[in-house]
Amino acid sequence: MSMSVAEMLGIEAVVSPMSLIRQIEKGLPISALERISEQMAPNDLAFRSQIIPRATWTRRKKGDYLSPSESEIVARLAQVWGRAVEVYQDPDVARRFLHQPHPLLEGRSPIDVAVATSAGANLVESILGRLLYGSAP
Repeated sequence: MSMSVAEMLGIEAVVSPMSLIRQIEKGLPISALERISEQMAPNDLAFRSQIIPRATWTRRKKGDYLSPSESEIVARLAQVWGRAVEVYQDPDVARRFLHQPHPLLEGRSPIDVAVATSAGANLVESILGRLLYGSAP
């Protein structure tokens, strides 16, 4: 029961890798950030401000779009979230993994590493892949 990145973000179906890239380049709707925040950190009101400052959020929440760089972070998080749910088969367990410090990330949480850089998100996805196939702590 895996969802696509587009479904997680509540955006137009992605028919090719380039269609998602085009949507990110023009800016995802702010609702995409709301959706991924609700899925990954439903009780953490500060989570959203790791991606977009509160003042900016307040100005934009009336139906505006995220910037391309903010959109890239949101799409990256959706990818990580999808992999975590695939690995753990339980959203609560996936959230726990993403929010707790991890030894392979020098004690940082996977979510913090994934938000920080695309290389960090790739590393988190690599750890999840190794977990899926039984080769990581």
